[in-house]
Amino acid sequence: MIYSKEVELMCPVAKGAKHEPAPIPEEGKWVHSKKIEDISGLTHGVGWCAPQQGACKLTLNVKEGIIEEALVETIGCSGMTHSAAMAAEILQGKTILEALNTDLVCDAINTAMRELFLQIVYGRTQSAFSDDGLPVGAGLEDLGKGLRSQVGTMYGTKKKGVRYLEMAEGYVTGIALDEDNEVIGYQFVSLGKMTDFIKNGDDPNTAWEKAKGQYGRVDDAVKIIDPRKE
Repeated sequence: MIYSKEVELMCPVAKGAKHEPAPIPEEGKWVHSKKIEDISGLTHGVGWCAPQQGACKLTLNVKEGIIEEALVETIGCSGMTHSAAMAAEILQGKTILEALNTDLVCDAINTAMRELFLQIVYGRTQSAFSDDGLPVGAGLEDLGKGLRSQVGTMYGTKKKGVRYLEMAEGYVTGIALDEDNEVIGYQFVSLGKMTDFIKNGDDPNTAWEKAKGQYGRVDDAVKIIDPRKE
């Protein structure tokens, strides 16, 4: 190590109290984190790209500094889905410091990684007060039984009003309106369930009918419109 002449000429002054880093909550313990391997936790973060046309939700499960599980969910940019595929291969097995300094292909995913790094090293994880944290596989549970991301897509104009296109339940096929043309419910088809029915042997028409559902006062509707055509 090289010291400047000014520092070399200084007399030494002893250090008194030992100033430890502030402890952070990690998986049911208070930890004085000093090294990357001191860090554990599961948490989520959101990132966005420079033109802000797309966003990424990133979920990481970190054990002793190593990313054991990664869930990458994207919206708004077709190219980002391919970047997410690469990021999901890159992330697991890296330390969180390596991942922070790795090009994850997409600005939004890189930003999400930065936000997660800050949350994790400051002890702001979802598992901060869970003894031994959450098992590897907990991130996947966010997707539910169908292993599909929760997506909502709504559109509206002043002249023509609102259109529900996609709800958590699935692809919206019809919007129920009352006598005042106000929305009172919607019909949908769960594309994940439909695909599973087809994989299990049902023909597409049968699978479509079995995967249909509705929410709200659909039975009281004066009319039902196709949100993509009407």
